[in-house]
Amino acid sequence: MKLIIIAYKNLLRNTRRTFTILLTITCGMGALFLYHGFNSGIMNQYKFNCIRSRYGHGQINLKNYLDQTYEKPWEHWIENYSEVESFLKEQPEVKHVFPRLQFFALLTNGKINVSGRGQGIDGVEEDKFFTAMNVEEGKNLSNEADGIILGKGLARTLNVGIGDNVTVLANTVYGSLNGVDLQVVGIFHTGAKDFDDVVFRLQLKQAQILLDTNKVESVSLGLYKDENWQTVSTLISNRFKNLESIPFEILDKVYYKHAVDFLKAQFDAIKMIILVIIILGIFNTISTAVLERKQEIGNLRANGESVADVMKLFSLEGLLMGIIGSLLGLFAAWLLNNTILMNGILMPPSPGITRQFHVFVELQPGYSLVTFALGLVTSFIATFLATLKVVRRPIGELLRSH
Repeated sequence: MKLIIIAYKNLLRNTRRTFTILLTITCGMGALFLYHGFNSGIMNQYKFNCIRSRYGHGQINLKNYLDQTYEKPWEHWIENYSEVESFLKEQPEVKHVFPRLQFFALLTNGKINVSGRGQGIDGVEEDKFFTAMNVEEGKNLSNEADGIILGKGLARTLNVGIGDNVTVLANTVYGSLNGVDLQVVGIFHTGAKDFDDVVFRLQLKQAQILLDTNKVESVSLGLYKDENWQTVSTLISNRFKNLESIPFEILDKVYYKHAVDFLKAQFDAIKMIILVIIILGIFNTISTAVLERKQEIGNLRANGESVADVMKLFSLEGLLMGIIGSLLGLFAAWLLNNTILMNGILMPPSPGITRQFHVFVELQPGYSLVTFALGLVTSFIATFLATLKVVRRPIGELLRSH
């Protein structure tokens, strides 16, 4: 305890030097904590957009359905949907169940013919959950029996707007041509151009009539909590041996999982750069301070203090500066996030996305401990390295220093 008090008083002897070191640690740790929160904000924005605009928390289909291409895919659709639905709705983790039927079709407004990818959905149920569809015109598909919503690019190609009629033509599962007449109720965009240029959505019953089937291709889920997916997946595997559950990050591997992996690797690289800069900054400042205190070190050694004792004193000074600087850095990051950055940061479209989005810095309480520990470690390492070489010099040489 006495040694800690001495170390603290030593820091007060040269306030300018101490302030410089504390400022280095504060800026470095604050920047690290903020950047981690910014990274988390981007990843959570990707996650929200992925779950709430397209996939839900995951999808259920027959085993190996997504891994293979079938000549007659309808032979590998889910037949016992009512049984699967009843089971899923009994699970406390499941909030929404979304049966879906995807198919390729030809859309026409009487003048223009365009191929597209249709999704037969439960409009009423999906309207409650998929809040990131970004309906630009009209409304999302809900209880309109003969309604259809179009991706932005697809609507532009067809040159149709709200209230216009569109005929959807497709082959039934038996090979004959069938069609349904629908009315445009909404135009949406998810930000993924390849999706918005080809996808349209209509009621599941209309899609089943069009394809002449009672099956559903897949079932997407909306859960109460993101972390419940593994529990639900295990329950489904145990109950239905012929089904498999695929989480949203695998379904959207290109846009979500790859982006998250890239951001994590980028953060690790920038974190190392920040830590190296902090260590070098502290090392440079403390090296100057230690050289100025060579006579003091010589007197300590001449009075019987060992190299280890002197190193302990200087290391305690480094730890104290690490503690104070890290706490100030965390506070500065929190203050900035609740003032200047409270409305988020408007980001330009990222690769593969066509719309801007707001990113909020989401400071993670758990990472504050990591940031605090990193501040202590970097300060200790820099102090230790700066002191070690000087302390081990001969006592006579240290005493002759000016």
